[in-house]
Amino acid sequence: MAQSFGPALELDRGLLRLLRERGHHDPGVVRAIAGFSRTGEHGAIWFALGTIGAALSAEGSQRRACFKRGIAITGLAYGLNYAVKLGVKRRRPEFEDLPPLTPVVSDLSFPSAHATTSFAAATAYSRALPLASPLLYGAATTFALSRPYLGVHYPSDVLAGAALGTLTGRLLRCQ
Repeated sequence: MAQSFGPALELDRGLLRLLRERGHHDPGVVRAIAGFSRTGEHGAIWFALGTIGAALSAEGSQRRACFKRGIAITGLAYGLNYAVKLGVKRRRPEFEDLPPLTPVVSDLSFPSAHATTSFAAATAYSRALPLASPLLYGAATTFALSRPYLGVHYPSDVLAGAALGTLTGRLLRCQ
């Protein structure tokens, strides 16, 4: 069981159970969400977007600089996330009757790395692709929400990760 975080943990567990007990009737949807979520492992999809964006942008352009900076921001956010995970040491949620629906790379839960890297990248890459900003934040939100849906993060893990990623992205993004 996760470390005691008091009444907040009970609320978190209740919300997670509610999320896990609904919307899982179609195995194809569950597989699709799990597959999508796996592309966010270690920020992989966001590093790929930054690399492609930088490669397709004109040499010396502000857009290229913003993509390169976004790659660095995503990496830094991932590192910060891991440092917080090591400090907090919150275990992933466990429900005997509702096993996780996707594998994980660590037993540590707080904050969600998917949410952290996704919101850091969306914030950073929005400077390079301002018209795509709603799509970037939509993808970040979908990555974040996929984690409690799949039973591998508490809702507060996702909220904390989104906050950490957004803060990191805003503090360091291109101006």
